[in-house]
Amino acid sequence: MEKTNILGVVPVIPSADIKRDVSWFRDNLGFIENFSDDMYAGVSRDGIYIHLQWHAGTEADPLNGGSVIKVFVDKVEPLFQELLGRGSVDESRLLKNTPWNTHEFGLYDLNKNAIFFVEVLS
Repeated sequence: MEKTNILGVVPVIPSADIKRDVSWFRDNLGFIENFSDDMYAGVSRDGIYIHLQWHAGTEADPLNGGSVIKVFVDKVEPLFQELLGRGSVDESRLLKNTPWNTHEFGLYDLNKNAIFFVEVLS
């Protein structure tokens, strides 16, 4: 039976200004920019990764809404099948071959925190 191995967890924190916040992480904390656009960015230092996601700060898209984490795995499908069997996730949630080169799925916990399980494709 195939098994999913967890490779790491990345917090995704809200940002009102991606470019400003990437600069802040670089200048104040010594992080390097791994990737970025106007909506989403990744920074890292010493094997620690943080993703920044732009939010409008409106009622529909609050800056201080629920938290988001991304759990990176080597094989997402065995875990997806397990959680599907538990009734924890809907079959439609598995996204394969995303434009950002992943297979992934997400769900919300009881506090509306988003948890994504992500397999990066080679």
